[in-house]
Amino acid sequence: MVVRRDSAVGEQGPGGGKKTAKAAKAAPEEATAKPPAETPAAARKPAARKATASKTTATKTTAEKASAKRAPAKRAPAEKATVHKAPRVKKTAPAKTVSEKATVALKGAAPAKTIAAKPSGGESRTALVRRARRIDRELAEVYPYAHPELDFENPFQLIVATVLSAQTTDLRVNQTTPALFAKYPAPEDLAAANPEEVEEILRPTGFFRAKTKSVIGLSKALVERFDGEVPGTVEDLVTLPGVGRKTAFVVLGNAFGRPGITVDTHFQRLVRRWRWTDETDPDKIEAAVGALFPKSDWTMLSHHVIFHGRRICHARKPACGACPIAPLCPAYGEGETDPEKAKKLLKYEKGGFPGQRLKPPQAYLDAGGIPAPPLGAG
Repeated sequence: MVVRRDSAVGEQGPGGGKKTAKAAKAAPEEATAKPPAETPAAARKPAARKATASKTTATKTTAEKASAKRAPAKRAPAEKATVHKAPRVKKTAPAKTVSEKATVALKGAAPAKTIAAKPSGGESRTALVRRARRIDRELAEVYPYAHPELDFENPFQLIVATVLSAQTTDLRVNQTTPALFAKYPAPEDLAAANPEEVEEILRPTGFFRAKTKSVIGLSKALVERFDGEVPGTVEDLVTLPGVGRKTAFVVLGNAFGRPGITVDTHFQRLVRRWRWTDETDPDKIEAAVGALFPKSDWTMLSHHVIFHGRRICHARKPACGACPIAPLCPAYGEGETDPEKAKKLLKYEKGGFPGQRLKPPQAYLDAGGIPAPPLGAG
């Protein structure tokens, strides 16, 4: 009970009331003071957060810096790789250029094969070109008047005679065409001809039925498509019946003065013996040989080679011992090498050996270093 009275007095009495008021005042002060005591804790939390954030930012910055540092390191190899690839492209490019160079001249790979077709001792491209051109110069001295050996007066007669020369000699054609052109002087005449009558005229040339069909067919084509005139381009000529590239270049070179290489059986045989090319297809031979000479030389080159093939460098037994280009020929020895025996293999013309009327060819050294006898003798 005393305790309760004291408690009541303390609460209500003047002293107690003051104490209580002071206590009440103190209480708010304590209440006010307590929060500041709690503030450091609360402040510590944001500080901690800020510190964490700062650490995170620092970490991120460090990471970004590290990434930035690492990034160039990653790109550097890529750049190096790019720089490294460039030389590879440069290394590849020259190889392609060489291949294309060889494919442009042959259109098919002929120049490359021409280079591969070397004499047994080995020969560079430059040496091959020099040897080939020297052969042509030597032949030009032996056959200074080389020409197409078919008789003609105009492009129409030349194209018909060239078609008829297949599988027969030019001499036989020249014996046949006078009667043909006397009866059918123009394309219009031959286009309207009776096939049986034409066959009878062409019978001596062999394969006369097929040749009759060709010459009548090409005459009709000339009348219907070219107004009776022989066209002056390879593209048009090869569309005519019986006309191939060989015939087209004979006509272009000798009737129109446009350079062309005539690849007949003689030409094919000789250029392979001389190892100008190892091709067997006439079109590829034409491209390969054409790459060795200036275009302006093509027509006369054809005449020189064909003349030589008909007179000295025969298919079965060439006259090697009497050949003016023996020192330049890698096939020397395939034929007769004895000079006296070789002279008997030469084929003569009406006025003697080709070139005899102008000047006898000089003595040439054969492959063994022994002077060969002058051509034209015998």
